[in-house]
Order: sequence, then structure tokens, then C-alpha cells
Amino acid sequence: MKKTAVAVSLALLTVAGVAQAADQFIPIPSYRVGAYASGGAKFYGGMIDYLNYVNMKEGGVGGVKLTYEECETEYKNDRGVECYERLKAKNGGASAFNFMSTGITYATMDRAEKDKIPLMTMGFGRADAQDGRAFKYVFPLITSYWSQATAKVQFLGQRVGGMQNLKGKKIVNLYHGSAYGKETIPVLDAMAKKYGFELQHIEVPAPGTEQQSQWLEIRRARPDFVLLRSWGVMTPAALKSAQKVGFPRENIVANWWGGSEEDAIAAGDAAKGYIAGSFALDGRQFPVIQNIEKTVYGAGKGNLSDKGFIGTVNYNRGVVSGILMVEAIRAAQKKYGAKTLNGDQIRWGMENLNIDAKRQQELGVTDMFPQVKTSCQNHEGSGYTRFMQWDGKDWKPVSGWIKADTGVTLPLIKASVDKYSQEKSMKLRDCAAEK
Repeated sequence: MKKTAVAVSLALLTVAGVAQAADQFIPIPSYRVGAYASGGAKFYGGMIDYLNYVNMKEGGVGGVKLTYEECETEYKNDRGVECYERLKAKNGGASAFNFMSTGITYATMDRAEKDKIPLMTMGFGRADAQDGRAFKYVFPLITSYWSQATAKVQFLGQRVGGMQNLKGKKIVNLYHGSAYGKETIPVLDAMAKKYGFELQHIEVPAPGTEQQSQWLEIRRARPDFVLLRSWGVMTPAALKSAQKVGFPRENIVANWWGGSEEDAIAAGDAAKGYIAGSFALDGRQFPVIQNIEKTVYGAGKGNLSDKGFIGTVNYNRGVVSGILMVEAIRAAQKKYGAKTLNGDQIRWGMENLNIDAKRQQELGVTDMFPQVKTSCQNHEGSGYTRFMQWDGKDWKPVSGWIKADTGVTLPLIKASVDKYSQEKSMKLRDCAAEK
């Protein structure tokens, strides 16, 4: 397997430049070290490449140059909090944070609200943060874990010829032993109750390299499907363990953090046939990816030393993260002017995103990710998921965009928000009054 070379911090700072009065600072709390480094390096590499692309193509946003600085979290909560505190006030103040970690997001939510800095939790984090009345500074953009979980069950319904045919089926939820891993248990329980399938939850202690006992339990249970909620080294370990006990990989459906090239390649033959969700498609066919390669890498300023990883799953997700960050800045500039904006102003931009089909075409990202339209009460903005299958060499699409089952998610979100607001003794925002 190819090895991703990580840009040295000094090089990153050189590319970013020293922040000036008219610069917009974007903190990069990355993880390029540890068990989850492979995904993190590509994700943040894609995000940085997009920021540099915007600087090189447009001179920044509205004439305001984008600057950034990385801080290594190692995907650890304490390190993530340290990075938040270190970067939140640098270079005029942070625009927004994207930790790509549910645990770090939970650990910094109260701090971010106090500091009025938005947290962009694209495809991860606390799912009930979709309701901006309670979570003013948290944005689970595109699709939350709860939305994806309902889409996974709907995808299984398609596989068996209709949702009604899930009744009586056995499904195992094999999940990472962390806040991230446990996030979807309530919504899967609700889906099991709604559609009448038998659901068993089995935890794998983090980081997930040891799974022999869990898969022996799965073999005894003889489920029809396994929903795999994994990340990093847990994914190939699960696929290899499934192969050992003879469980068909085409009956394993992973979430998006278990669906990248490094996950599949590391598992070898054991990965062939397994399925994973996606909120951002891979490939170099998108004009934005081609333009980044031509403009940024053509000038020798690419973040990854190995261009072979351009267009991979996690790289493209990072590019999408950069796009959402920049589009939030654009939206905020329309209200506050083309100048350096603070976190609270960027928050307004995130809450007023409208990346429709026309805007996607302008950005060169048509069908790369779902259209996104946010509001005061809807910080998710989409709720769609697609599924892809590993054929031994590449990911191949096996579904269209599947909409979340809001009949399940919205009541859960309301109940969770009501509980959260009571615990915090807080009054929910009046979105109508803020228009």
C-alpha cells in the first residue's frame, strides 16, 4: 500500500502564510499520527488543498486571503481540547473548527458556544445538533449519524425487496467502543421497533484490533446482516474476522468512516464485496478535483506528496469540508461585507448555506455530495446517503441518494433536544423571531 507523506508543519505554515489584518484564519485540528492517521492525513490534506486552491484561483474569498495552521490531535480528546484552546484566538480568531472526531466535538461544544465559534461536524458528531434552536454553534452538515443509520436500514430494505420484508430478520450492530460508536444505538432501536427486525448490539473496544470473541458471537447468532460502525484499524480487522468465521462480506454494511480505500486495501481479499455508506463520492471525475490537481499540484503546492491519493474517498471528503467552510464564509460576507469575519459571523454563514444544483455546477461538484440548504432549525441541510461496494480494486455505487427516515429521526431529535435544554436550563431559540 502506498504511504501518504505528510507535509511538515513549517511547510504548512509557509503555504498558509503569516496572517495579515485582512486574512481569514481557519484552524486545522488534524490527526496524522496514531491508529487513525491514514484517514486523517488524506482528509485534512484535501481540505488544505481546497483552501490553497481558492487562494490561488481567486485570491481568497472576496479579496480576503484564507490562512490556516495545523495542530495534531492524534484523535485524542485531551489533545483536541488543547488544540482548540491553542488555535481559537490565533491570527484574529478562528473561523470554525472541524475536528472529524465525535469525542473531541463533545469535549469542546460548551467551550465553542461560550467563545461563539462554530463547530462543523460534517457527517459526524452529535446528531441532535441538527436542531439549531438548541445547538446554535454546531453544524452536522450534509448528513448526521442518525440520518445515515436510517438510510442503512432502508438500503437493507431495498436488498430484501421492500421494508416490509425486514420483519423477522436478524441484524447485528457491531460498533466501535466510543461515543462515536454508540451514537446510533437509539435510532437503530427505533428502526427495529418500526420495521420488526431483531437487533443485537455488540461492542468492540477501541481501537478495534481484537474482534475474535465478537465474531464468534456473531457466528452463533447467525444474523442476516451486520451493520458495521467502525473507524481506522477496526474496519480491516472486522472484515478479516468475518472472513475467518465465514460471514459473507456482501451482507456487511459499514458507515462512511469504515468505507475508504485504506480500509479495503488493508483487509485484502477479505474486503471484496463489502458495502459502505457515503456522503461525498470518490473519484477524479469532478472538475473541482481536476482543477485542484492542475492548479495546486501543478504549482508544487499540494499537501500530499503522493498524488495517487487525490480523488480517494477521504481526500474528497476533505475537499468537501473545505468547500462548506469557504461557502459559509461567502454567505457571511454577503451579510457582513468582504472583510475578516469573526466566528459568530461565520456561524451565520453556516446557518444560511444554499448549495443548490446551480451552485454545485459552478463549484464543479455536481453529484459529488447532496445539495445543502441550512436554516436556524436545520443545521444538517440535507440528510441523504449513498452506498458503494468494494469490488477488490475500486468502490462502485450500488444505490442512489437515500433520504433519511425523518419519521424516526425527528421525534428522537425533539426528545433529545428537550432533555438537553432542560439539563442546561436553557431556552430554545425562536427561529421565527430571528428572521
